[in-house]
Amino acid sequence: MKICIFGAGAIGGYLAGFLAKSGADVSVVARGTHLQAIRERGLTVELADGGSVHARPKASDKPTDLGPQDAVIVTVKAPSLPSVADAIGPLLGPETPVAFLANGIPWWYFLGHGGPDDGRRLPLLDPGDRLRTAVGPERVVGGVIWPASSVPSPGVIKMISGNSRGTFLGRPDGRTTPGLEALAEAFRAAELPVTVTPKIRDVIWEKLAFNLSAGPMCVLTRSPVKATYEEPVLVETSRRLMAEAQALIQAVGCAVDFDVDRVVATNTKLGHRPSVLQDLMAGRPMEIDALYSVPLELAQSAGVPMPTLAMLAALIRVRAREEGVYPR
Repeated sequence: MKICIFGAGAIGGYLAGFLAKSGADVSVVARGTHLQAIRERGLTVELADGGSVHARPKASDKPTDLGPQDAVIVTVKAPSLPSVADAIGPLLGPETPVAFLANGIPWWYFLGHGGPDDGRRLPLLDPGDRLRTAVGPERVVGGVIWPASSVPSPGVIKMISGNSRGTFLGRPDGRTTPGLEALAEAFRAAELPVTVTPKIRDVIWEKLAFNLSAGPMCVLTRSPVKATYEEPVLVETSRRLMAEAQALIQAVGCAVDFDVDRVVATNTKLGHRPSVLQDLMAGRPMEIDALYSVPLELAQSAGVPMPTLAMLAALIRVRAREEGVYPR
C-alpha cells in the first residue's frame, strides 16, 4: 500500500517510521533540516521503553515527486493546513482517503453531520474553503491520535508516552469504505493500535476535553502539565475547564465517557509540555483557533457558557500575538 505522510514531524514521523518498517510503501512530505536528515540518514523513532525503530521512507518537500497514493495521512497542525490545500493535489487518486490527524475541532467537523448544521463552514480553520475544494468531502477521514512525541533533533522522533490507545479513524458520515479499511489494516500490520469508529466526533471531543484540562495553563506558565497541578487553585481551574467542556459536549449531542478524577490523577504525573506550548516556545504558529477559538464559537452557538476557557483563551491570544505566532 502506498501511504504518504504529509508532515513528518512528531506524530507524522512516528507513524511513518512504523508503517515503513512494516513494509508499506511510505513517503513523507517534510521540509528543512528534518527533510535533509531523513534523506541522508533515514528516520529514527526512539521508543519510550528505550528501543527504537529505523526506516528510510521516500522524502520530499514537493508532492509532485511522490505521485498518487493509496492513502494520505495529514499530520501538520491546523495553522499549516491552508498550505496543504495548495500542494496535496498530486497525491490524490480518484478514491484516495485523506486522514486528518490534529488536535482540537477539525475543519471538516460539519461535513456529513446531518441536521440543520450539516455542511456548516468553519472559516477560522478552512478560510475560503480551500481544503474542502482541494480534498473533496468524499475523501475525508477524521482522526485522533493519543500517543505523545517530540522531535529532539532532525530525523529523530522521541516517544513521550505509550501507544496503548493508539489512533482512531472515522469518516464524518460514519460510513466505512475500502480505502479506510485498507488504511486501518496497514496500521495493524505495523503494530500500531487503531480503531475505526462510526462516531469519530465523540473521540475528537474526548481528546479536546483532555487537552483543555491543562493545556491553557501550561501555555500561560510555560510549564509541563504536572507543574500546573502543584497549585490547588489551578487544579480547581482544570476541573472547571473540564466541566465546561462536558457541558458543551452534551449540548452538541455527543457522548464521551470522561472521568475527571482520572484525568486529574494522570495530569499530576504528566511531565511533558503540550504541543501547543512546544509551538509557542519554538516560535511556531499555534493551534489556538482549533483548540480554543472554535470550541468557544460552537459554545456560543449552543448557548453554553464557558467563562473559564474564554478568559484563558483571551490571555493566550494576547501572549501569542506578542510572540508573533498569532495574527493581530
